Amino acid sequence: MKKVDVILGLQWGDEGKGKVVDVLTPNYQVVARFQGGPNAGHTLEFDGQKYVLRSIPSGIFQGGKVNIIGNGVVLDPILFKEEAQALAASGHDLTKRLYISKKAHLIMPTHRVLDAANEAMKGSSKIGTTGKGIGPTYTDKVSRNGVRVGDILSPDFQTIYLHAKARHEQILHSMNYDYDVAQLESQWFEALEYLKEFKLIDSEHEINRLLREDKSVLAEGAQGTLLDIDFGSYPFVTSSNTVCAGACTGLGVAPNRIGEVYGIFKAYCTRVGSGPFPTELFDQTGQRLRDIGHEYGAVTGRERRCGWLDLVALKYSIMINGVTQLIMMKSDVMNDFETIKVAVAYDLGGRQTTEFPYSVEGVEIKPVYREFCGWKSDIRGVRSYEEFPEAFRRYVEFIEEETGVPVKIISVGPDRAETIVR
Repeated sequence: MKKVDVILGLQWGDEGKGKVVDVLTPNYQVVARFQGGPNAGHTLEFDGQKYVLRSIPSGIFQGGKVNIIGNGVVLDPILFKEEAQALAASGHDLTKRLYISKKAHLIMPTHRVLDAANEAMKGSSKIGTTGKGIGPTYTDKVSRNGVRVGDILSPDFQTIYLHAKARHEQILHSMNYDYDVAQLESQWFEALEYLKEFKLIDSEHEINRLLREDKSVLAEGAQGTLLDIDFGSYPFVTSSNTVCAGACTGLGVAPNRIGEVYGIFKAYCTRVGSGPFPTELFDQTGQRLRDIGHEYGAVTGRERRCGWLDLVALKYSIMINGVTQLIMMKSDVMNDFETIKVAVAYDLGGRQTTEFPYSVEGVEIKPVYREFCGWKSDIRGVRSYEEFPEAFRRYVEFIEEETGVPVKIISVGPDRAETIVR
């Protein structure tokens, strides 16, 4: 019986998971998304085209692969319809290759309103959500008030929907928040009819059946480890478990069915939204990373905060996920840098630590850096590890020594071909 390999981000998201999943999928027959919502934009580039996936697994571009949206995902029917129709228009037919879990929860129009209302009430302490209604949908899920994909097949769906909507309206009334969802609601019900064209499944049974049939499965996460609801930089986190264990609960596979765990990280760090970021750069170097790396949200267009690689946080993420192979992205962004820094410890008010702290509230974190000479050459044309400049190999091998995990894949550009597998 095959095992499920897992691919996930080790930083604050935006590590480039979509491209790597697309590179790895030739080795798999099934690709399954296990958590998150449509705020997660996986960008892929190949054959001169650029694609942004929000909810659909990145294996959709590989012909003949089964793609599954798992029970741990929250799905917005309107955004799903837009995404699926755009892919179909570009020649990628989904209806026979994309399965959707009946246990995935639906993002309702009033969830979006609740998201905006909650952020407005937080004032200066707002989280910085994308306003897609994801947090309120997960809130309804854990409070046992959610509406699931499978409910749309029920003859009583209208009653289920109106009951959930009425509950949201009571909350919004108590917040004195003005809103109008009439147009959005009309689009939402139209999108539900489109959703019914896809195969709605009991995904836990389907995935375990595929494993028994010796099919190879790749589980794809969204966001990053440091945004995990339990282990991230709380409260500036997402609403789901982005770590490897989330693949078990988000797909219905047992822990002993997990195989390889691919951990993706950038050669530097980025973060979107509010929250702590110890190695953030506020100078020209940070702006340079942003400009060269095109560090703007794939879905939102928001500027990403940029900084040096943080090994304290990276080693924490590796530990939590049980990472077996590392994948380093966007190495080419620092091609022309004279000096490159890596944080190897934190100074917390005069006390040094290499452990990721419980909280940074009221504590000034000063990264303790180790400096490296830049490689000062264009590595985008490199196609084997041996071709890399010595300074670049030294950087990679330092990361391997510090983490104890091999860097197996190195990306040197956005295109599918610009990927070195060691």
